[in-house]
Amino acid sequence: MQELCDLKVHVNEQHTFLLHQVLIPQPTHHVVSSSFLSFTTGNLSLLLQRVLCSFSGKLKEMVSQERQRSQPKGSGVGIMEFPGGACGFELVSRFCYNNGSIAMTPSNICLLHCSAILLEMTEDVSSCNLLRQTETFLDGVFHWTWNDILTALKSCEPFFPTADSCGLLQKLVSSLLAKIAANSEMMPLLSATPFPSSSSSSSSPDTSGFRCSSSTKTPEPMKPCSNREWWFDDLTILAPSTIEKIMKTLGAYGTDNKNLVLTRFLLHYLKTVVQRPCSGVGCGNLGHCKEEYGGLADTAVHGVALMGRTAFSCRGLFWVLRVVSGLGLSKECRQKLERLMGLVLDQATLDDLLVSGHDGGVYDVNLVLRLVRIFVSTEEGGGASSQRLKKVGRLTDKYLGEISPDQSLKVSKFLEVAESLPDSARDCFDGVYRALDIYLESHPTLSTEERTRLCGCLNYEKLTLEACKDLAKNPRVPPGVAVQALVSQHSKLHIGTDVADPSRTPAASPESPHEKQQLKLSLQRMQCRVKELEKACRNMKGQMSKMVKTKSMNHSNRGMPRLC
Repeated sequence: MQELCDLKVHVNEQHTFLLHQVLIPQPTHHVVSSSFLSFTTGNLSLLLQRVLCSFSGKLKEMVSQERQRSQPKGSGVGIMEFPGGACGFELVSRFCYNNGSIAMTPSNICLLHCSAILLEMTEDVSSCNLLRQTETFLDGVFHWTWNDILTALKSCEPFFPTADSCGLLQKLVSSLLAKIAANSEMMPLLSATPFPSSSSSSSSPDTSGFRCSSSTKTPEPMKPCSNREWWFDDLTILAPSTIEKIMKTLGAYGTDNKNLVLTRFLLHYLKTVVQRPCSGVGCGNLGHCKEEYGGLADTAVHGVALMGRTAFSCRGLFWVLRVVSGLGLSKECRQKLERLMGLVLDQATLDDLLVSGHDGGVYDVNLVLRLVRIFVSTEEGGGASSQRLKKVGRLTDKYLGEISPDQSLKVSKFLEVAESLPDSARDCFDGVYRALDIYLESHPTLSTEERTRLCGCLNYEKLTLEACKDLAKNPRVPPGVAVQALVSQHSKLHIGTDVADPSRTPAASPESPHEKQQLKLSLQRMQCRVKELEKACRNMKGQMSKMVKTKSMNHSNRGMPRLC
C-alpha cells in the first residue's frame, strides 16, 4: 500500500492517509466504498490528491511543497491536533468526494467548521467551499433547540482550544445563555447582579446528617428550583473547560463571582462531578482531574465567602466544604471557607464535624482543630458569649467521644482536641472523661506514661461525684491519677462543708452525708491500694537484685580454674 502513494498524511499520529495522483486498482481484500472513493486497510487510507486538493488550500500547499523537495516517492507529512482526529479528516474527505456537499447537523457542525478552518477550505480555493457552508449553518444557532446547543457544545470538547480560538465556542455559549434568559422567570445572569439579601435564601437545610462525610446530600437551599434553575442538571454534562467559558462570558469567574444563582449552579455542578468518575482523557479517577475543576471550585467559594451567613447556614457551609475539598481547592479559598465555618461553629452538630480524613485517618481532626481555634480566637476578642463557648465545649466533647475508637488517632492529637478550648468552656468534664475512657479501652497497648499523660487533660475538680467514683475504680486509669482525682474531689467537698454561707444556692451545697462517706471510703481504699502496689514494687526490686547477684556469683565461679 505504501509503495502506491505519492504522499502520506499522518493525522494526530493515529492514522495515515495515502494520497495518490491517480486511482490504482487494489486487491480484493481492501475495503472499497462507492460513495467515498478510497481504499482502507487497518489504519491506512488511500485517497486521490486531485479530489482533496480541489477543496483544501492547506493540502494543496503541502503536496506542492513535497513535490519540490528531493525526497523519494511516498514521503509523508504530519498534521497535529486535527479536530476529531482520523474521523474528522475522513468526514472532510467525504465532503470532497461528494462534490462539496455533506449533511450538517448540530453534532458534526463544529467538527466540520474547525476542520474547514484548519485545512483552509475557503472561497479562494473553491466556490463550493466547506467554510462558507458551515458558517451559513451556524448563523441559525440562535434558532436551535436547547438540546441542539448542548449537543454542539459537547461535541467541541475533544478540540476545545481550536473551537475557542476561532470564536465558535463563544457563539454557542451566547446562544445558550440567551435560551436560559428567555426561559427563566428571574434570570439576573447577564447583568452581574450581586447577591440578594432576602431571607428566602437563608432557610435552614434538611436535618439529615453527613456522618463520616460519606453523604453529599444537598441541603434544601442548594437544590435547584424547578422554575428559575431548570438548566442546572442539563449543564452538568459539559466539561469544566466549557463551564469556565460560560462563567467568563458572564464576567463571574474567580473573584468576579458576585452572583448567588451562579454560585448555586457551580455547587450543584461540582456535587454531580464528585458523584461520578472522571471523564478526562487518561483519567481513571477523579484524583487525576483536580486541576480541571480547581478554578470552578475557587469560583464557587469566592461566591460563598462574599455572601457568607446571609445565604448559607452552618450546615450549608459544611456541605460546601465536602463538595469542593477534593477538587483542587486553593489554600486561600479553603481558609476563607473555614473562617466562615469557624465563626458559626456553635451552630454545628456532631454530624457536621464528622468529615472524612484525607491522611489515613477516619476523620479530619485537623479541620475541627482549625475551626475551634477560629471560634476561640473570636471569643478571646470578645466576639463570642460564654453560652456560645460552652455550646462549642459540649460539641467538642461529643466529637471526642466519636473519634476516640479510631485506631489511627494518636495520643497527641486526642490531647490537642481536648485542650483546644479554655477551661471556662466546660462546666463539667464528665464528657471528656467518657471520651478518654473510650480511647483507653480502644487502645489497650498504651504505656502507663501515655495513660497518665492523657489523664492530664481532665480537670478533676469539675468531675461529678459519679464520674470520680468510676475513675477510681477504672482499671485502665493509673492508680496515681485516681488518687489525685479523689483527693481533688475530697478537697472540694471539704471546702464546701467548711464554708457557711447563708446566701449559698442549693446547687452549690455539698453532697449528701452518705455520698461524702462513700467518697471517703473510696479514698481510703485507693490509698491502701497504692501502698500495696508500692510494697509489691519494693519486693520485686529486692528479688531482682538477689537474682542479679546470684547470676554474677555463678558466672565468677565458672570462670575459676580447677585446682585439683
